[in-house]
Amino acid sequence: MKRAVISGGAGGLGRALSGALQARGWHVVLLDRDISGVETSETQQAIRCDLTDPEQLAAACAAAVGPNGVDLAIYNAGITQIGLFADSDEAGHRRVFEINYFAAVNMARAMLCPVRQTRGTHLAISSVAGFAPLYSRTSYAASKHALEGFFKSLRSEERAHGVRVQIAAPSFVATNLGNAQAQPDGIARPGSATDGMDYMTPEAAAAEILRGLDRGRDMIPVGRVARLAWRINRLSPGLYQRLMERNIGRG
Repeated sequence: MKRAVISGGAGGLGRALSGALQARGWHVVLLDRDISGVETSETQQAIRCDLTDPEQLAAACAAAVGPNGVDLAIYNAGITQIGLFADSDEAGHRRVFEINYFAAVNMARAMLCPVRQTRGTHLAISSVAGFAPLYSRTSYAASKHALEGFFKSLRSEERAHGVRVQIAAPSFVATNLGNAQAQPDGIARPGSATDGMDYMTPEAAAAEILRGLDRGRDMIPVGRVARLAWRINRLSPGLYQRLMERNIGRG
């Protein structure tokens, strides 16, 4: 039985990915800070872990690895921060990076040998903001750009070990609409933004991500908005920025 490990697995997209993989006959291990609402079974287990604590993360990853390694490591954990840079502070910016970037990097370090063991795959869940600018999301966009830079570079290193490194970039996935749990500094749960467009369900996003995974695509824009953004930004970054400001920034 193939094994997947998903960070942020208790959230909407993490659960949807887990369900889709289990339907394919996989065993899935979910890593998250709050696993109180996660059901465990023969094909799904959950490990409570503060992903920003390196010792907790290392212990959780060690417990998640099966005797034959890990076939798929999914780096899904993340938060957003909505607000103008002029109104933000350094602490919030660093908090976004701790979860969106450093937790993923530390997990990748722990998963390196287990994924090599199966000649498996690292799958980073990025965002449209990982390859293009996004209004009032400076720290979020910066963290996702860093995430993509790391995994694109890791791809070249791991190719010699028969390991794939793929990146999925969803647009707006409705995982926490009405449940942002926003903090005074603008930090909020992912999928809670109210200024998005053409929202996808977590299940639809998961299905599209796994189709891209099956096809071995290095970059997987997820959703109509993400696919359009990917094409327009590659052809004309200036045009993309103007369209983004008009539709998201209302500028």
